[in-house]
Amino acid sequence: MKSMRPLALAALASVVLGGTALAADSFKFAVVPKAMNNPFFDLTRDGCMAEAAKLGNVECIYQGPVEHEPATQSQIIEDLITQGVDGLAISVSDTAAATTVIDKAVAAGIVVITFDSDAPDSKRSAYVGTNNKEFGKALGEELVKLKPEGGTYGMISGGAAAPNLAERVDGVREALQGSKWTEVPGSPTFSNDDITLAVQQAGDLRTANPDIAAIVPVGGWPLFAPDGWKNFVDPIKADVDSKKLALVVADTLPVELQLLKDGYAHALVGQRPYEMGEVAMQTLLKLKKGEKVDQIIYTGVDRVTSANVGDFLK
Repeated sequence: MKSMRPLALAALASVVLGGTALAADSFKFAVVPKAMNNPFFDLTRDGCMAEAAKLGNVECIYQGPVEHEPATQSQIIEDLITQGVDGLAISVSDTAAATTVIDKAVAAGIVVITFDSDAPDSKRSAYVGTNNKEFGKALGEELVKLKPEGGTYGMISGGAAAPNLAERVDGVREALQGSKWTEVPGSPTFSNDDITLAVQQAGDLRTANPDIAAIVPVGGWPLFAPDGWKNFVDPIKADVDSKKLALVVADTLPVELQLLKDGYAHALVGQRPYEMGEVAMQTLLKLKKGEKVDQIIYTGVDRVTSANVGDFLK
């Protein structure tokens, strides 16, 4: 875990739609990611901005910690409450910490939803995003399809307190129950959403387990550093090409799709972060208008292999 930095040194950033004053019936909605240096959330930001422009009476504020720091995320939410935003969409870094500030926001009259990562015991009105348990099961299912003969595998996760990632880990394990796959000791590793560390942990898993047959990152972090990932894979490319070492990875960002096409992964299971941003704006607006919404709104997943990666790269 990285040490907590003072808020003033966290290099917080925000993006807002336009610079004009909002009309009386307009609303300020903030999207709070786990980390702004994670390219996954860039797509959520883009969806948020596009939908706000389409709706016309919504301002999208995108603000979060630069790096994955749950305490900083909580402080940012506290600040947004003080600023009097009309709604919050939060990707929860730490369930306990987020529940406290979510309930505080609701008590202040702010509508709150979660996206990507939930805090189900909080007073949030809805969750928008992936069914993370099923997402993890999809990763496990793709691994079984790829190598039904099994072997040993290790997972790479992000933040140890992130509920969505814990659900994915559980889903992978559930999918592999009764199969010929066995999880190695020390799995999952926790990269804390640090892209460089995630690549290092892939190497560490193989060093500690020379005969490991699969590495399954439950988030796309190591592939977000394509040069680093290639440096990990290139010395063992023959094992990857022969599927002696299977690489089944979460997310389908463009950089990951290209790596799959180039033979640096075997299968990807992707979320739809752009749609999360769009649906978050739609859902917050409905709530602000007093309309009912579903408590759980799933945005779906995509499964990508070499057989269909070209369709996703178009």
